[in-house]
Amino acid sequence: MASSDTWIKEYNEAARIADDINGMISERISLPASGPETQRHASAIRRKITILGTRLDGLQSLLSRPTGKPLTDKEMNRRKDMVANLRSKANQMASAFNMSNFANRESLLGPETKQDAMSRTVGLDNSGLVEQDEGLEKLEETVMSTKHIALA
Repeated sequence: MASSDTWIKEYNEAARIADDINGMISERISLPASGPETQRHASAIRRKITILGTRLDGLQSLLSRPTGKPLTDKEMNRRKDMVANLRSKANQMASAFNMSNFANRESLLGPETKQDAMSRTVGLDNSGLVEQDEGLEKLEETVMSTKHIALA
């Protein structure tokens, strides 16, 4: 019975940490966009998310090797579902937190734009491309020469 009480206490503590994280993420809206206080707050959220993950791993391991009085299959499944639900909630909070960090990055740096090879070469004229090809040929000759020296 004591191990069952331990598991319930651990689960309740993990659920409390999840609620704290949720509250901290909500509080983040009231903080300035950047600054030391915001960084400390973000660091505390990351730390709590990590602690929650560790607690959930511990709960999972307690379920996989029960001690003391054996649990019924129904109770075991209920506890596994409880851990899975809390893990899902933790993953959602971590994702929401990371997405808000991504939004902050975009506001500072602007939206990320990736150009493919074709769009980068549109601005180059044929002479520019020929010049690049000649440079690559010279580089190839240098690499081959170095390779032959190294193998000799």
